[in-house]
Amino acid sequence: MEFSELIKTATVESVVLGGRGLPAVRGTLCITSHHLLLSSCPGGDAQPGTVELWLLIRNVDAVEKRVQNLGWYQPPRTNGSPRDSRLAGSSGTITLRCKDLKVLQLEIPGMEECLNIASSIEALSSVDSVMMMYPFFYRPQDLRLEEGWHLFPLEQYFQKIAAQTNQWRLSDLNRDFTTCPTYPAGVIVPAAVSDDTLRRAARFRQGGRFPVLSYYHPSNGTVMLRSSQPLTGPNRKRCPEDEVLLGTVLDEGERGFIIDTRSAQAAKQARMTGGGTEPKSSYPQWKRLHRPLERGRPLQESFIKLVEACNDASLSMDRWLSRLESCRWLSHVKAALSTACLAAQCLDREEASVLVHGAEGTDTTLLVTALAQVILDPGCRTMVGFQGLLEREWIEAGHPFHLRCARSAYSHARLKQEAPLFLLFLDCVWQLSRQFPFSLEFGESLLLALFDNAYASDYGTFLCNNEKERCLCKVKENTHSLWAWLNQPEEKKKYLNPLYSHNPLVIWPSVEPQSIQLWQGLFFRWIRPSQYLDEARAEMQRLVEANEAPAKESTGSRLSRSLSDPAARTENER
Repeated sequence: MEFSELIKTATVESVVLGGRGLPAVRGTLCITSHHLLLSSCPGGDAQPGTVELWLLIRNVDAVEKRVQNLGWYQPPRTNGSPRDSRLAGSSGTITLRCKDLKVLQLEIPGMEECLNIASSIEALSSVDSVMMMYPFFYRPQDLRLEEGWHLFPLEQYFQKIAAQTNQWRLSDLNRDFTTCPTYPAGVIVPAAVSDDTLRRAARFRQGGRFPVLSYYHPSNGTVMLRSSQPLTGPNRKRCPEDEVLLGTVLDEGERGFIIDTRSAQAAKQARMTGGGTEPKSSYPQWKRLHRPLERGRPLQESFIKLVEACNDASLSMDRWLSRLESCRWLSHVKAALSTACLAAQCLDREEASVLVHGAEGTDTTLLVTALAQVILDPGCRTMVGFQGLLEREWIEAGHPFHLRCARSAYSHARLKQEAPLFLLFLDCVWQLSRQFPFSLEFGESLLLALFDNAYASDYGTFLCNNEKERCLCKVKENTHSLWAWLNQPEEKKKYLNPLYSHNPLVIWPSVEPQSIQLWQGLFFRWIRPSQYLDEARAEMQRLVEANEAPAKESTGSRLSRSLSDPAARTENER
């Protein structure tokens, strides 16, 4: 396929670009294979136009078109030519609804040009071949292809664990992705369990996702594992190797908890179709806890309804609150945080190991294990540590980004496998940053950048659904890493929290309904101006930098007393 075949009209003059809160700009619109460009008309013959829009077409979620001002005329017939009717004075409006929730309008002179531009954008934004996407063509001058791809090797993470215990080992049994197609090549497993036992246990788990180590809690040696559901089925099948694997994790007399992210009823229904749960008789040291978390269509529809409500400027207060409640997004945030807190509590306070799984083990499972680590581990609350967590618990762990982030909140396409699990995770992390404003080294701007790049990116980090697919597409050889860009010194400064002060303690968030707030920085990002908030952040940064030299530590404590809200002042006392 050639991109040129999808572009019906490449350039249109006198196009007017507009959007909520934006002044209208007239200029020349150009469509390339991956971008939509609009250059404003120059002030004089010698002056170049200013690029007012540089939009990655992959970011377009929905295209809406409206033709207007129509009038027909018939040119005179000559030499017996057939009668010809044409449109006079026609124009059209294209509304682009983007995956990052931005909404843009293009006023285009000429009906044919309008329809051609809309058709071209729709076709280009729907290209589903990974290797035709922009990251495979993007070549910034200041980055090398190999940069960023090896910042967070699993070996490095394992060495931290190996320095504290010899009960775990790094296995490469999945190096050819045959044991589990959605796991990475290397996994951390109990040292006493052989690879052959692991292979047999994998056959008893959906998709081959046998239990592997997600997190080692250094304060007491407990661990958090993740997997998919066991394939017990209606006949309650058993797998001795799986039982040995989980039994090896616990010493004699110890207990562990299995946190199932499905309801008890859903787990029971899964058994009738070949799935199921770990029966108490076969796993006597493990206690099962059901904490249902929505995924798939219900979560996607919740996201869509919330965005619709946020964009409706006509709502009264009562109607807004009703729409906010009915979309249930904040309920999903509360449920995710509550389940992550449960996992963290089992590890830190109950001193019991935990296994987390739902059905496939690629969605709500990763949401819980990643969130629990942000709560427990101060290392995951640093800029670099958080990126390593995302690499390990979302990207390498097999969250299907290509499927889940194919469409955002505006798409008119029929829902398939889209679901904003990663957005829900970022929202929960934002809730933590709001309740503990000094404990996370990064700020809201990093979370926004991650949301944007998960749905449409110049970089290859979030491409594909798992490591096997990335290897087949040679993503790491042919695209740039997002981490390389984020960790450039000048770029990194934009994402740091100026109020950060290292907090070695566990942060226990409040999950009361009154404590869960709408993430306005994301959902209202393009709806209301952010000028004053941006100025306030810049001034905060300036004040912190001005006081850093004489007394960095005392400044942090003084800012804590003067700037924090009551929840923040007691952030380690809960």
